[in-house]
Amino acid sequence: MTATDWQTASATLHIAAQLVDGIQTRLSTRGFADVRPVHGFAFAALAGERTTAKSLAAALGVTKQAAAQLVVHLVRCGYVTRESDPRDGRAQLLVLTARGRACTAAAEQAAAEVVGEWRSQTTPSTFATFTQVVGTIAKPGRLRPTW
Repeated sequence: MTATDWQTASATLHIAAQLVDGIQTRLSTRGFADVRPVHGFAFAALAGERTTAKSLAAALGVTKQAAAQLVVHLVRCGYVTRESDPRDGRAQLLVLTARGRACTAAAEQAAAEVVGEWRSQTTPSTFATFTQVVGTIAKPGRLRPTW
């Protein structure tokens, strides 16, 4: 790895940390102090459709036991409910509650604010290039915490 490659990798990690930290701080001030970054990854996996703890584990790249612990916390805090799966009586579907949806919306607003701060630190042309490069490099796929 060249020095330039290392600087690029390091800067990218700093950007990711700024985004996560910015969202976390803003969520706390909006009344969601019991949410941690890993919960945001779970909310992203749950926001699109009803899913099971097993599917959540796969989406996050964690064990079923870890996902089950996460679900217990989210249910206890009122972000998620469990409902019977009409297709499989043994399975339970995880559904975001109104509080879970409100937290997700607050996180989206917080992310937009952080990105807005980035936008204000550069020219429109430079920010457009940044957005294009990130869009080119970022690969769709599973969301998972790295900590």
